[in-house]
Amino acid sequence: MNNQKQQKPTLSGQRFKTRKRDEKERFDPTQFQDCIIQGLTETGTDLEAVAKFLDASGAKLDYRRYAETLFDILVAGGMLAPGGTLADDMMRTDVCVFAAQEDLETMQAFAQVFNKLIRRYKYLEKGFEDEVKKLLLFLKGFSESERNKLAMLTGVLLANGTLNASILNSLYNENLVKEGVSAAFAVKLFKSWINEKDINAVAASLRKVSMDNRLMELFPANKQSVEHFTKYFTEAGLKELSEYVRNQQTIGARKELQKELQEQMSRGDPFKDIILHVKEEMKKNNIPEPVVIGIVWSSVMSTVEWNKKEELVAEQAIKHLKQYSPLLAAFTTQGQSELTLLLKIQEYCYDNIHFMKAFQKIVVLFYKAEVLSEEPILKWYKDAHMAKGKSVFLEQMKKFVEWLKNAEEESESEAEDGD
Repeated sequence: MNNQKQQKPTLSGQRFKTRKRDEKERFDPTQFQDCIIQGLTETGTDLEAVAKFLDASGAKLDYRRYAETLFDILVAGGMLAPGGTLADDMMRTDVCVFAAQEDLETMQAFAQVFNKLIRRYKYLEKGFEDEVKKLLLFLKGFSESERNKLAMLTGVLLANGTLNASILNSLYNENLVKEGVSAAFAVKLFKSWINEKDINAVAASLRKVSMDNRLMELFPANKQSVEHFTKYFTEAGLKELSEYVRNQQTIGARKELQKELQEQMSRGDPFKDIILHVKEEMKKNNIPEPVVIGIVWSSVMSTVEWNKKEELVAEQAIKHLKQYSPLLAAFTTQGQSELTLLLKIQEYCYDNIHFMKAFQKIVVLFYKAEVLSEEPILKWYKDAHMAKGKSVFLEQMKKFVEWLKNAEEESESEAEDGD
């Protein structure tokens, strides 16, 4: 019997054949480019045929790997070198955006080609977005006509949702801004975007990616003013964009004013200082008084923690508002401002249920403190009130309104007797 242990087999010296699918294919964008350009040359300028060719080629060619090369060809006619120039020794095609006619209709047709391609090969979406960001950074390397075509195309693609508005980030590049390239490009882009949709749809897309407050960055720091933006884009035929930016600026200024007001109140700054500051901001940002009284009211009501008991909150409110009456009175010098304040009080009392019974008391306090006058109160009662809590508040105000009417009649008869 053989007691020797059997020797275990070893793996040394054994060779494994690499399977073909495991071999990494060499990255060769030139060969890919030649295939695409040859196909485009055969299809010619018929964009329907181009779209069909691109659709069919996706099954044979590696679009995922060569996405950048593919989009370079479709936009510029060949592979782009850094900076946006076409390499001299490379093949190129005239079936591309840059060689096409410079008009919106042609760019809309090209947009359909990109649209169909990305719908068919969804994985190209990210690559296309990266391509457009790159192209925007290369703007200085393109001719004015090429920039115009790219701007129109980008506007159409933003309108139909193929591109996301975040690509506009590339336009805030310091060199592009400094040389005026970004602003000029934005004019063509927004014209085609608004032509496809409208300013409200454009605004919604910009808001979605927090780009709505950044449009002034298209200009150098020393020109980042509403006045300059408005003048530039209005003269370029984009009045609706100018108005949108002006409104955005006003909204921003209002929010900032409210924040500053609340800080001043919490510090206990004297009313005369607060009034002076608010009036300066009104003038500087062109904020009308009826808007300001709404801001002041909101700020005043947010500086205190209200009692949760209905029977105690009215007394607390009267005490608090009596203290702030001089501040409120400074911004109710117009009938419309008084009416706005009345509507704000109505809305606040309705939205905060503990204040439902305090409405009339607040109005009477403001009447006595000369924050509100008879005419706006009577107008509010007659037809200027809102629907919120209408029956409750009108019932509360009934006796006071009757008293006001009688007082008005008495003063009129006294005036007649005097005559």
